[in-house]
Amino acid sequence: MSAHVWDDVLDETDRRVFEAAGWGRRAGFGKRPVVMVVDVNYNFCGDRSEPVLDSIARWRYSCGEVAWDTGIPAIRKILDSARAKRLPVVYTTNPRRADGFDLGVWTQKSHRSEDTVDVVGHLGNEIVAEVAPVEGDILVEKRKPSAFFGTPLISHLTMLRADSVIITGTTTSGCVRASAVDAISHDLLTTIPHEAVFDRSQLAHKASLLDLHMKYADVTGTDEVVAYIDGLPTGLFDAEFPPAAAERDRRATE
Repeated sequence: MSAHVWDDVLDETDRRVFEAAGWGRRAGFGKRPVVMVVDVNYNFCGDRSEPVLDSIARWRYSCGEVAWDTGIPAIRKILDSARAKRLPVVYTTNPRRADGFDLGVWTQKSHRSEDTVDVVGHLGNEIVAEVAPVEGDILVEKRKPSAFFGTPLISHLTMLRADSVIITGTTTSGCVRASAVDAISHDLLTTIPHEAVFDRSQLAHKASLLDLHMKYADVTGTDEVVAYIDGLPTGLFDAEFPPAAAERDRRATE
């Protein structure tokens, strides 16, 4: 368990406990992966690279500069490879009613829950332009942390015959973690490239990645994920996903 992003928050006793219990073995990539981009909207990223406290003053969910300097560039690399192979890409965002009713008791965890940056129709719910969806991508609107809870996501993945997901986005300790746990609960192999997920708290980011890697998902580097995608056959989902087939036909006429 050396050379991981969480090494500086893992003490010797915890390391020995995980080793003794057998946790942390790699589960491996699947054969039919879908890429997920969780909540990479202006609410969670802010609208520019700036210190996180400056960004949070205007966008209460913001993760600040780590989103723009590390997370978004890594996600772009993965998306470029995924689209070259015509893999399905799923985006999530989380608009709410103006009165917050559809978020339920979640609103009680913040004294800024009445800020309107996440209300339906606000710019805050839009995926940032640098990694925005393209025609044919799947957009899932959710009201709770997990991309699976109360959404049609698992139906989409079943229709695609997907056996695995590559999860990117934010926050590592919140919606990424919740989505990853639900993914493995549906028996989907789950990979999280650590540079392509981010959080407003570095402690929460590292501790969550540690726990996810030990028990639920494979936490890898972005370059490893890109190499894996680049090695897949092109057009795995052409038969199940109409946008992939349309892109295949478009390229054939060029």
